[in-house]
Amino acid sequence: MPPPPHAKPENVLKRAQELVAVNKNLGALELLHDHVTSKRTRNSPIASLEPVMILFVELCVSLRKGKTAKDGLYQYKNIAQNTSVQTIELVLKRFIELAEAKVTEAQERAEQIALDQIEDLEASETPESILLSTVSGEQSKDRTDRAVVTPWLKFLWETYRTVLDILRNNARLETMYQSTALQAFQFCLKYTRKTEFRRLCELLRNHVQNAAKYASQMHAINLNDPDTLQRHLDTRFQQLNVAVELELWQEAFRSVEDIHTLLNLSKRPAKNIMMANYYQNLTRIFLVSDNYLFHAAAWSRYYNLLRSSAAQVASGQALKKDSPSTTDADWTRVSSLYLLAALSIPVISQARSKGALLDVDEAKRTKNTRLTNLLGLAKAPTRASLFKDILNKGLLKRARPEIRDLYTILEVDFHPLSICKKISPILVQIANDPDMEPYVQPLQQVILTRLFQQLSQVYDSVQLSFVLELASFPSPFEITPTVIEKFIMNGCKKGDLSIRIDHSAGVLTFESDIFSTTKALHPGSGAGSAEKDTSVQKLQSTPSEIVRTQLSRLAKAMYLTCTHVDPTFLAEREEAKAASQQRALAGAQKEHAETLARRNIIEKKKELAEATLLKKEKEEAQFRAARVEEARLAEAARIADQQKKRELERVKAEQERIRKEELKKQVEELALDTKIDLENIGDLDSNQIRLLKLQQLEKEKRQMSERLHQTGKRIDHLERAYRREEVKVLPQDWERQKAEDLAAYEAAKKITLDAAKAQHEEAVALKNRLGRLVGAYEAFRDEIKQQRSQEFEQRRKAAERELQKAMEKRRKDVRERSERKRREKEAEEERIRLQKEKEEREAREAQERRILEEKEKARRDAEHREAMIKLKEERKAADEKAAIQRQREIEAEERLVARRLAAAAAATPAAASSDEGRWRTGAAGGRPLWRDREAAKVAAGGAAPPPEPAAAPAGERRRLNLAPRTLPREEQPVAPPAPSVQDATPSPPPAAETKPSGGAYRPPARRGPERSDTPPSGGGGRWVPPARRGNGEGEKKDNRDQKPRATGDKWR
Repeated sequence: MPPPPHAKPENVLKRAQELVAVNKNLGALELLHDHVTSKRTRNSPIASLEPVMILFVELCVSLRKGKTAKDGLYQYKNIAQNTSVQTIELVLKRFIELAEAKVTEAQERAEQIALDQIEDLEASETPESILLSTVSGEQSKDRTDRAVVTPWLKFLWETYRTVLDILRNNARLETMYQSTALQAFQFCLKYTRKTEFRRLCELLRNHVQNAAKYASQMHAINLNDPDTLQRHLDTRFQQLNVAVELELWQEAFRSVEDIHTLLNLSKRPAKNIMMANYYQNLTRIFLVSDNYLFHAAAWSRYYNLLRSSAAQVASGQALKKDSPSTTDADWTRVSSLYLLAALSIPVISQARSKGALLDVDEAKRTKNTRLTNLLGLAKAPTRASLFKDILNKGLLKRARPEIRDLYTILEVDFHPLSICKKISPILVQIANDPDMEPYVQPLQQVILTRLFQQLSQVYDSVQLSFVLELASFPSPFEITPTVIEKFIMNGCKKGDLSIRIDHSAGVLTFESDIFSTTKALHPGSGAGSAEKDTSVQKLQSTPSEIVRTQLSRLAKAMYLTCTHVDPTFLAEREEAKAASQQRALAGAQKEHAETLARRNIIEKKKELAEATLLKKEKEEAQFRAARVEEARLAEAARIADQQKKRELERVKAEQERIRKEELKKQVEELALDTKIDLENIGDLDSNQIRLLKLQQLEKEKRQMSERLHQTGKRIDHLERAYRREEVKVLPQDWERQKAEDLAAYEAAKKITLDAAKAQHEEAVALKNRLGRLVGAYEAFRDEIKQQRSQEFEQRRKAAERELQKAMEKRRKDVRERSERKRREKEAEEERIRLQKEKEEREAREAQERRILEEKEKARRDAEHREAMIKLKEERKAADEKAAIQRQREIEAEERLVARRLAAAAAATPAAASSDEGRWRTGAAGGRPLWRDREAAKVAAGGAAPPPEPAAAPAGERRRLNLAPRTLPREEQPVAPPAPSVQDATPSPPPAAETKPSGGAYRPPARRGPERSDTPPSGGGGRWVPPARRGNGEGEKKDNRDQKPRATGDKWR
């Protein structure tokens, strides 16, 4: 069957609008979809397709057909992306706007439904809602939103994904792509769609990764373009902000990695305000992940960025709008948070590891390297390096006073007996600030570390109760003894503490083994301290430190001894120092010159490298442009060839398909279970196919019969042999089976008895062992039952009171509602009664008006009948008068005709002799004409008898119901011609000028210019038929004597 003819877009649009007008939206959508996805539509003009696509997306949104819209929009993008991208943006924007409008409309409808369900505004909870809440956790609004709003939210999310998929890998649509991504981010943030946000981030990440695969295509995404890269960075920064707002920290970290990758690709530095947002979000991410070291490092980078940004704004190198705010309050806040984050870095690692080797493996190093690269640091930060940076930049002066005091207490002073008391007020102040409240818990770990480190410097052993008293914090920051003991065990495992706990005596003992060490494996390792030993305040050295440093102390003592005992030692040192200074002075000038020369060489090399790089980039750009142009031309040629080839292949395939379908139909008509290969039947005709089928069926039937016969014989023989052999061994098999079953039964019985006996003995032993606990258990159980029974009674009474209150309130509501309904019913009955009385009154008035109108109508009808009767009588009288008048006119006409005939008879004998031969020659066969016969009758009788009233006068045509002839009318009566010399007949008297007997009579009032059948010729005269025409003079005279006939005037 050939495909339907292709219609123009205008006709398709008109037909779709007609279907929409009759509420057949689905049919209109199918019509538009078939047209858009048709291959012939590719050649249609874009201006004609754009209205079609607008209506197409409107119908898709109204019917919620996301897949259909995606298919059609893909086709439209392929059609218009090389000619007009503005129309693609217009259609896609319309698509998104309609989807967002539907979501807003659904929300309004859901709110209206929720309001309509509220019957009483004063009752916050009804018994029905209370009972429903006990079996379901969701409220009525949640169910309404799930039924009304959720489908449209899903459709809007599919809309965003569809648009992003369509706009990817096209640089001309990149702006629309980025704006759609931002809209999708706002959608996820507005409706708190965390799962959809993860999918959206993964989708955008895949699009960027796939951009390199399609770099050779025309209008492909080029990440080397600064503007393109900047737009991607803006999108990733917004993605990071939304991830932080939604508290999706893993996605936020992935977004940070994406931003870092794009920043490495970018040749243009990012704006300071964007980098400030980047580092600020990193601080939140690291804080949530409890990575306080890199959290403090992120604050360090943020503070350094603020300093450099303020310097650039002051020097005019950067715009103020592109830089973050740097007021005094901002400096104080950032400095305080930076210092507090550094103080919160744990001294003892809190990582859950079973040994030191797990913290130094390759995965840990890789992770630290990645985090270091994200912050743009040359090496991994440490607690000591961060404090050194804080001191070098003078942050203590800008930080808040309580944070400075906290730093002094933890890092400078040595006061183990009062450290917690001094810090407790500061913790309260920190907890009151929402930004600083997350640092309270890590600060407690640092405070405990300092407490035990300082106690180990003073005491060898101390009471556990005394330590718990020293480690007391204000409410709600109390630390339980269990937490303190866990902290001590963790510090001992990591190697930072060497403490032994004696629970029986309640004593903490600080180990003083001279061969022990508390030094970490490496700075910052999770297996030991996160700081160096030099940062720990010391009152005196421990025995282990004394043993460990005895050689260094011996070297220092010997050096001092040499300086005091041998005077030449100092002199030699001074001489060596002076010689080195002389050598430095001698080579300073030369070294300076070499440094300047090396600097010039480096500058020249840099200039040469820059020139080479610019030249290379220019050549690459030209080569890339040429390659793109060649690819475009080759692609256009390839597309044209493919289109032509596809068209030829389509025609051939269509013809082959039609032929095969015909053959398949013939095969299917023969049988349903054919075994003929339908794909290779092109060379066969219908007769051959029928013959092959018959042969195949006959062959299968014969083979099946043979197989059944052979199988039946084999089964019979085999079964007979089996039974013969089986009869011989059945008794032995029966005996063997009985013996085996008995043995199995005895074994199972023994196993069961042994297991039951062992289980019984174990149960008896367990009963004897647990019997000692029965009394305590029963006492504890009774106590628990009593407590829970009391609690149950209290709750039951409270529930009964609540139930009584609710029942009383419901009774009150029911009584009020019943009273209100009764009043409303009475009011409604009163209104109905008044309305009924009003309607009855109006009905009576209407009946009275109708009676009056009927009487008035009867009166008018009577007057009208009388008038009609009077008019009929007048008309009858007028008709009688007209009949009398017509009779008189007929009689007058008859008398006039009689006089005319008498005058004509008198003139006829005089002209008979001259006209006899001529008239007779005009008659066929020599018979006299009717005029001659009439004249003879008149001459014989004196006058013609009066005609009957119904007959026409003699000499006139009968008045028949025929259409009148259309004859020309003469303007003036034709004057009779002058008598010729040869004419011997005298001219007729004046009375003979009346109309002859052969013409029709006209009343005097209607007489006018005479009319003839033909225009007059020569001297005038009436028209003569051909049979009566002659050449004699008498004919001319007759023509002069008689006037033209006016038969046409009579008919007219």
